Amino acid sequence: MTTRAPQKRRIETRNKLIAAATKIIARDGYGGLRVEDVVSQAKVAKGTFFSHFEDKDRLMALLAGQEMEHILSAIAEGPPPQTITGIARALSPLMEFMAQDRAVFDLILRYSGALQIETTELISVNFGHQVELLIRWITPLQGTVIRADTSAELLAEGVQAFMIQAMALKFCVLHNANSIEDRLEPYLHPWLAGPTR
Repeated sequence: MTTRAPQKRRIETRNKLIAAATKIIARDGYGGLRVEDVVSQAKVAKGTFFSHFEDKDRLMALLAGQEMEHILSAIAEGPPPQTITGIARALSPLMEFMAQDRAVFDLILRYSGALQIETTELISVNFGHQVELLIRWITPLQGTVIRADTSAELLAEGVQAFMIQAMALKFCVLHNANSIEDRLEPYLHPWLAGPTR
């Protein structure tokens, strides 16, 4: 019985830190998140923060991963897109979140699993869920709207790579006037439709 109380307190403290960070992000954005503000809001010592999170980025990665899962779940609950343009439009809310600012985009790339950081991070898990959803969308369209000469998995991974490219261009002065969706679609048509004869 005595070991349960400290564990319960630890969980409560972690939840207080997460709630404080969530409140700060809602007010100031991810770029405005500071450890000092989180501990002040949660009314805990700075050392307590670091006993729960390696650094601010780990906390941000947790919160960003949770939001990405929420957005992706909402997208998955909608009707599956029936066109390549529809795929770009359906992915737009997720891309807008991921590319809301440079700090968030860089964090998401670092924790995506692409750089072989822990694959148990929520962001990395979300990247896997993105591919799974894309496969579900692509498979029934193969042979009609989408090419059938390439596996749905490879096509899905390509869509994901083009998503990252389209989001990265948001931070390029030559391309930032276009929406992410408008930057993604020109990549998707030749990739998903395949070569024209």
